[in-house]
Parts: sequence; C-alpha cells; structure tokens
Amino acid sequence: MTAWQDRFDARMMRSLGKPLAKLARGEGARVWDDEGREYLDFLAGIAVNSLGHAHPVFVEAVSRQAATLAHVSNYFATEPALALAERVVRLSGAGDRGRAWFGNSGAEANEAAFKLARLNNSGGARTRVLALVDAFHGRTMGSLALTGKPHMRQAFEPLPGGVEHIPATFEALEANLDDAVAALIVEPIQGEAGVVELPDGFLERARELTRRHGALLIVDEIQTGAGRTGAWFGFQHAGITPDAITIAKGIGGGMPIGGLVTFGHASDLFQKGMHGSTFGGNPLATAVAGAVLGEIERAGLVENAARRGVQLRERILGLGSPLVSGVRGRGLLAGVALAEPIATRVQAAALESGLIVNAANDSTIRLAPPLIIGDAELDEFEARFARTLDLAGRG
Repeated sequence: MTAWQDRFDARMMRSLGKPLAKLARGEGARVWDDEGREYLDFLAGIAVNSLGHAHPVFVEAVSRQAATLAHVSNYFATEPALALAERVVRLSGAGDRGRAWFGNSGAEANEAAFKLARLNNSGGARTRVLALVDAFHGRTMGSLALTGKPHMRQAFEPLPGGVEHIPATFEALEANLDDAVAALIVEPIQGEAGVVELPDGFLERARELTRRHGALLIVDEIQTGAGRTGAWFGFQHAGITPDAITIAKGIGGGMPIGGLVTFGHASDLFQKGMHGSTFGGNPLATAVAGAVLGEIERAGLVENAARRGVQLRERILGLGSPLVSGVRGRGLLAGVALAEPIATRVQAAALESGLIVNAANDSTIRLAPPLIIGDAELDEFEARFARTLDLAGRG
C-alpha cells in the first residue's frame, strides 16, 4: 500500500470501503489525484456536484457568506435561509401553503419525512408506513427502516417499526394502501438499486390511492432533484402534486445540506419543538445552495440535463458493445445495464481509462455527471468509455 492508504487503513473507520484514489483538486467535470493524474468525473460525488468542481458561483458564494455569517443556530433567522425556502417552494410548485425545513443531509431529510408520516395519524389509527422493495433512503436508524435493502438493515435490527416494504407494482399499491397507512414514500428513480425507474403511471396511481385513503405521498428527490432528470424534481415528469419531498445532494452543489418541502395540509403537521437541527438551515449552507440553484436556473441546466441525457444514451448504445444490454434512467442520471455481472471490473477499467463512474450493483454502472457537461465532455466520455469496455471485456 502507499503511504496515504496506510494512513487510511490505520485511522479511518472500517465502515468505509477502500478508496479508489486520493483526489487533490477539481475543475469543471475533471478531477486530479495527488500524483497529478486527471480523470473525467461522470459521477459528480454521486449526483452532488451539480455545477462540477470549483465553479466560480460556488466559490464566490462560499467566500462571501463565510466572511459575514456562517452559523447562528435556529434561534435566529437569516436572509439566505429565508430566500432558499422561498426558492425551493417555488421550484417544487408547493404553492402558497408550501413550507421548507433544512437539515444537513439526505438521511436527515428522510428522518424528518418519517416524523412527518407519524404525525399524519389523527385518532391513532394510522400505524403503517409503506416504502418500496430495493428503496434506499439513508443509513440513520429511521431512514434505514425505510430502506428496502435487507443486507443493509440486518446488522442493525430491530429498527423503528411500522414500516412495510412493497414491490413497485400496481397490484401491490392496490393491495396495501388502506386507511391505516400514514404515508407512502418513494423515489422516482431508485438510484442505489441500479437507476431503476418506476413503472409508467405508478406515481399517478400512488397519488390517487394515497389521497383516497388520507395517506401522505412523500417523494424522495435526494438523488433526482435539482434538475438532474431534466425537470427540477423527478415527480414533475408525472404531473402530480405530492404531500412532501425530501431534497439534498445536488441542491448544495458540494455543500452539505438536506431538507423537507411540504405541500398543502402536510405543511401544518409539524408544530414548535417537534423537530430541529443545530446546523440545519445555517446561513453558509443555505447561501451556497441558493447560489447553486440560482445558477442552474440562470444557465438553463435543467434543460441541458434533459438534452445531454438523450445524447449520453445515444453515445453509449452507439458503441455497440456486447457488454451493454441497455441504458436506464432519465436526464443525467443513467444506469448502464451490463450483459454480465462485472460492474466492479468495469468501474476499475474506467478508472484506468481516466473516467470516474460507479458500480451501483453487480450488473449496473451508474452515471451522474455534472449538469454543466457539453459536447466536449460527451466526446471525451465516449472515447474513454469505449476503452473502458474494451479493457473490461478482456477480463
């Protein structure tokens, strides 16, 4: 092992896997390791770095706010937090009754959503919370209870109760939604499951049934939000109005932040003292998130994600590789389906080719590049991914 790998092995918690490289700096859609080797970054910190690395808007927002006010606690209001709340309510279409709460991560946002579900329990009859098989909502105890992946849950059971995981089918919706359900929480695209889309019409039917039975429909937009799928939020492709969404990752562009946005009557469920976070909504994080979302809006990056996503799929399929059996996803969240369970080998070959991608599972490569990518980055990706597939095919 190298010196830095020895240091990592000696001092970092063993819950973390072996790092692929030690990165030193980034610019745009590129990063460099500590030996000066350059990589094209088509993972963007797992759908986090919406503007890429070291974007001037991000850098300026951090510098400006850090020089004035970084943290004050939630006993006080600040302009960045108020402005960000107004912006995410507007972009989500939550309307006049929309409200926002801010925390520090996606898992924390889903903890807040879990609490919201529990509050939708007038008379104490709503004891069930539904989530989907293969869903991923985070690694804290509450968000892990919502996560439909047994291998992640087993070591920590018993988890908070009342959560049931159902398949993403119309039959399961019909059979399980009743008046005892407090909430259904879903991802529009299951990123950690291998970029798996919900069946056509699933969200629309889920909205009909949850409304009929008085259950909340909560949409986890942590990976699909901030323009990544070619709409500001993934649920907007379905033309529905949920009761709440959780947000994180791309809204901060690299600054840790998460949040919950509520719609309609769901905005009245939390009362004073029911939830909070020391760092949640701090002026530094909210100022940066506001600047990132403002630049996505100003530069038309939602539209860019839609357009470049189509081109990215065309480029991948156009390679004609026997290792590729299809491409799933929407916008700039793509899952390359492999004909063989060699995703880890493909990920390693990509790194050797100067390309950062992710093995989401044994047979899927996940791509989530910065929203700023254009023709040059797509050309370079195509060349490097072709080399990647060639190397991986040789074994």
